[in-house]
Amino acid sequence: MTTIPDKQRAVQLIGPDQLRIIESKPVFRPGRHQVLCQVEVCGLCFSDLKLLKQFSGHARKSEITAGIAPDTLTQMPHYVPGEKPVVPGHETVVRIVEVGPEVKRYKVGERYLVQTDYRWLPTRNSNSAFGYNFEGALQEFVLVDERVITAPDGETMFIPAPEDLSASAIALCEPWACVEDAYVERQRRSFKRDGRTLIVSDDRPDVPNTGTVTHARPDAPPSEKFDDVIYFGSEPAVVAKLFACVGANGLFVIVQGGKKFGRPVVTPVGRVHYGGIRIIGTAGNNVAEALAAIPATAEIRRNDRINIIGAAGPMGAMHVIRDLCQDVEGVTVFAGDLNDDRLAALRKLSEPLAQKNRLTLQTYNPSKDKLPGPFDYIVLMAPVPALVAQAVQAAAPRAIINIFAGIPADKTAELDLDAYVSRQCYFIGTSGSTLEDMKAVLKKVADRRLDTNLSVAAIAGLDGAVDGIRAVEKNTMPGKIVVYPFAKGLKLTALTEMGREHSAVAGALRNGYWNKEAEAALKSEFAAS
Repeated sequence: MTTIPDKQRAVQLIGPDQLRIIESKPVFRPGRHQVLCQVEVCGLCFSDLKLLKQFSGHARKSEITAGIAPDTLTQMPHYVPGEKPVVPGHETVVRIVEVGPEVKRYKVGERYLVQTDYRWLPTRNSNSAFGYNFEGALQEFVLVDERVITAPDGETMFIPAPEDLSASAIALCEPWACVEDAYVERQRRSFKRDGRTLIVSDDRPDVPNTGTVTHARPDAPPSEKFDDVIYFGSEPAVVAKLFACVGANGLFVIVQGGKKFGRPVVTPVGRVHYGGIRIIGTAGNNVAEALAAIPATAEIRRNDRINIIGAAGPMGAMHVIRDLCQDVEGVTVFAGDLNDDRLAALRKLSEPLAQKNRLTLQTYNPSKDKLPGPFDYIVLMAPVPALVAQAVQAAAPRAIINIFAGIPADKTAELDLDAYVSRQCYFIGTSGSTLEDMKAVLKKVADRRLDTNLSVAAIAGLDGAVDGIRAVEKNTMPGKIVVYPFAKGLKLTALTEMGREHSAVAGALRNGYWNKEAEAALKSEFAAS
């Protein structure tokens, strides 16, 4: 039985770029509807870095605006919106050590993978999340509330975790699920039923009447938001203004009618990822032709030439591995990165997978190597608007451009929309993952079809977590960093350096990669210390 202390060690963010180690943070005991969990492991994520920089300005750190009574939130000491200090960390596996008297669903001893997105609890510009406006897993114990982690349909955000898998393999299902979601999210391929549609054109052509249709002059677009916006024309200044009329998860259809914009157009590329907007077009006059170019999902396709830009970073490597292991015939994966050492590590990891699945992998350094385009699928792993503009230029007809990196929602780029529309390219961008994505990835891991531990590059205890976050910031590790709160005193340690002070753990590595046996050796070492 676990002994629950009054105080614990934790990593806390107290302001923009202000991280500290807390030696005596209170362990909150469960209220009537609450559950206390012991943290087994926590992965570090680039999203942690966004929270680090933005703090209270982060869309998920703000106050909850609906979905739960305000007086209920006052009963939750782990609810920390706005300027309140927060414990970050959302890639985690936990074990329940204590439950409140009115908790029905959970029992002491159970082990869970945590789905961190509470999409039914909106904030001003996003949704609530574990590790953002609720305390996360970079601490020894974390409190959760059954009323928060249960969706309106009754689904729980606690996914039962198998006992025969390492904590790291299970926790890393969370970032892998974000990768999965980027490919499998279903796309809306028609105008929204009962939605609001805005049409801007001098000629006001006939279009399907689906809900409320508003017509406007090109020089006087309305100020409100719409589910669908259709623009018949080719004036750069008009189309740039109309982007402001596209609501969250809205569709913008551009019908050029044989004309051209003639110059780059200011486009809100950040809203593709965080706002879920979608942009499609046709060089002709037929709206249906534009809609027909929308893919059902953003999944890779047979014989696709896939260019992953920033491929040797932790998340980029996941895209490479996934695309090589997706059972899609004939694909060629071009994996680009500016760091030659990380590219070498990626080749070592990925080439056996490419050979096993009879696919082609080509790594490259864009500062040195000329890359043969065009590409059918482009994945952007760096939040740089200029890369989106370059991707449009390198795109083949019907190319999918996956803006995976979270470009801030207010950022724009000047894009060649003539090329984008004539080639009928399609931007996709997703944020976070769904419960089903998490379950799908966990099943792949449990069935031994995917080894998420392949992405681990370094480990740490809480003592090394801050250095780990800084390593994510500086992009110095060729893979994921996982933090074990039980490993008191363990500094940030690359797997390649493990043998210097942790010989038993190093001896348990398999071909240099992290695994369940290495994790067990780490537990034994710190249990004995």
